[in-house]
Amino acid sequence: MSSHPAEIVALLARFTGQDLTQTLARIEGAVRGATASDCPSFLEEAGAGREVLAAAAEMKRLAGQINVTIHALGILLCLPHILEPDERVEYVSLGAGNTGRQFDLETNIRVAEFKFIRWRGGAESIRQNSIFKDYLLLAEHPTEKRKHLYLLGTEHALRFMRGGRAISSVLSRNDKVQKIFADRFGGAFQTVGDYYAANAAAVRIEDVSPWLSELAEHLVAEPDDELTA
Repeated sequence: MSSHPAEIVALLARFTGQDLTQTLARIEGAVRGATASDCPSFLEEAGAGREVLAAAAEMKRLAGQINVTIHALGILLCLPHILEPDERVEYVSLGAGNTGRQFDLETNIRVAEFKFIRWRGGAESIRQNSIFKDYLLLAEHPTEKRKHLYLLGTEHALRFMRGGRAISSVLSRNDKVQKIFADRFGGAFQTVGDYYAANAAAVRIEDVSPWLSELAEHLVAEPDDELTA
């Protein structure tokens, strides 16, 4: 099938309609009582063809590239606001992950990580795990340079950092970071709030929303299993 985005969107729209929730509810009702012999005509009526599945798979692939593109553009568009008159970029890491570099940005005076996600404000354990990992690695990095964690809004992140979620829970899915923490601190800190209270001055958590209004206004929270960058 064609990978042209407009054609993919058009193909998907034939299945989803204007409201996917309503479309699926209608299909769920219509499929009751269907037999194997009914399926070919039913699938054709519902617009549920293999070409639509291929379009959805292609859209998911493109969406992954969009997340990386947002991360790269976000960092680049923050630079004019972040850099001081005598500050020089030593490297930026614009792809998914840090591509062999320790942080997203290092200059002659700072190291920094960026997270361009919108939080819903509820139980968001994977986002919390990711934020704490970035904060921890910045805080414990041996450098005299300033350390910054740039976020698209800081309210929910700061509430989490000051809260009572157990360190063992936050680090449970990351063996490498869990070992770093255990080797350095043992059982000295039981909760995220305990660690943050002792290290709040180590990393500056800053809001980039004023510089990236397009993201602040339009970017929705990413599904937990699609969280990137």
